[in-house]
Amino acid sequence: MALGPRLDLRQSQSLVMTPQLQQAIKLLALSNLEIEAFIGESLEANPLLDLGGEPAPTAPEAGEPPEEARRTTLEDSPVDRLIGEGRGEDDRPLDIDATALDRDRDTGEWSADVRSGSGEDLPGIDARIDERGSGETSLTAHLEAQVGPATADPLIAAIARYIIGQLDDAGYLPITLLEVAQDLGVEREAAEAALAVVQTLDPTGVGARTLSECIALQAREADRHDPCMARLIENLDLLARGDLARLKRLCCVDDEDFADMLAELRGYDPKPGLRFGGETSAAVTPDILVTARADGGWNVAVNQASLPRLIVNRSYYVELKGNCPDKTSRSWLSDKLADANWLIKALDQRQKTILKVASELVKQQEGFFRQGVSQLRPLTLRTVAEAIGMHESTVSRVTSNKYLNCPRGTYELKFFFTSGVAAASGEGASAEAVKAAIRQLIDAEDPKAILSDDTLVDLLKGKGFELARRTVAKYREAIGLGSSVQRRRQKAIAAVR
Repeated sequence: MALGPRLDLRQSQSLVMTPQLQQAIKLLALSNLEIEAFIGESLEANPLLDLGGEPAPTAPEAGEPPEEARRTTLEDSPVDRLIGEGRGEDDRPLDIDATALDRDRDTGEWSADVRSGSGEDLPGIDARIDERGSGETSLTAHLEAQVGPATADPLIAAIARYIIGQLDDAGYLPITLLEVAQDLGVEREAAEAALAVVQTLDPTGVGARTLSECIALQAREADRHDPCMARLIENLDLLARGDLARLKRLCCVDDEDFADMLAELRGYDPKPGLRFGGETSAAVTPDILVTARADGGWNVAVNQASLPRLIVNRSYYVELKGNCPDKTSRSWLSDKLADANWLIKALDQRQKTILKVASELVKQQEGFFRQGVSQLRPLTLRTVAEAIGMHESTVSRVTSNKYLNCPRGTYELKFFFTSGVAAASGEGASAEAVKAAIRQLIDAEDPKAILSDDTLVDLLKGKGFELARRTVAKYREAIGLGSSVQRRRQKAIAAVR
């Protein structure tokens, strides 16, 4: 074989992620509100894109079906044909499915007649949040308004405002007075005086550093901080452990007085700061709406209230095309037309994919929609992906950051994918269904016969759940329920009135 430079021609295949394909994949993971923001950016970048308004009502001609009367085909006018071709005399041809430009509302596709959530008829999301929270006053604002009348010393007032700014949502001070003094460069005595001012403000109990201090401030306000109540407040740990006999001896009271003290203690607010509005919570707008049909089935639809109607401005395209004397301008215009058509197609495909996945979820978890969480089935992304003929990663993107609204409430799509546990039926049961069964059994237990984890195992077995004791304990703790000993003490305290 001769050695030397030569040219070889080879043919091979490879998968390339084009920018448009990457963009389409990215759109799947966005929620409707994020899509709305993305559309806003696209409108600024592409002059051919526009938001569609209300179409004028058109009376159907005699003998013409209403469906055809509402549709506009590409052959209706020269303008439509020009847009459909997507090219000019000297421009390169474009492979565009121009029929995606006109969709009917009944198809549930992207360019259906839908108002934007930020249009004139409906307030924007920010306006809705502000309107909802406009009547709430934050804890910080409520306390700062009281500092001026509470002290005439400017230094103490300034330190008090700093302390107010450090309070958590419950009204507690999470840092020490030494840290306050060091942060502000003042004496510790001044920080103590400022904290004393804060602790006189409404609501009573704010500025406390511990639960005992918070309850003590409220007891003093009610003029009930006598020596017996002080000892009760100082030993709240005994109350939490249910050691009532020792606590009663420390307080030196009889059963009747002890019951009165416990009843009074329950009347105090352990988190006084939560009475006031904190930061505005993020609004959850459902992306999918599920409603029951009269025939017993389910209607699954994309929530189009947050999806603007996106169209191509045809008349503007024709106007620009007539004013493009050079090939470069015409090529740029054709690129913008291709981008606009592609975006509409990509958003339309996104909507179809979401509907496909949501419909399969409703089908797989129909028991939940009819009977509640106890009927949730174990479900994985792979199961849904195989059922609808898509890749598992696509289903994962579709179910990210999206919510479904149904008669039972609003749930994140990830909620419907749960791990499974063994069941007598052999099909398996959802972990959420097991948690619901455990909660139901514990809520119905007799205070005089608290159910142990072993007893719960037997009762759950009677319901068809094959679980180990440690699994029952894990699920019980996950839903915030204590052990049998803790529940017995809690119900004993509740019984003392």
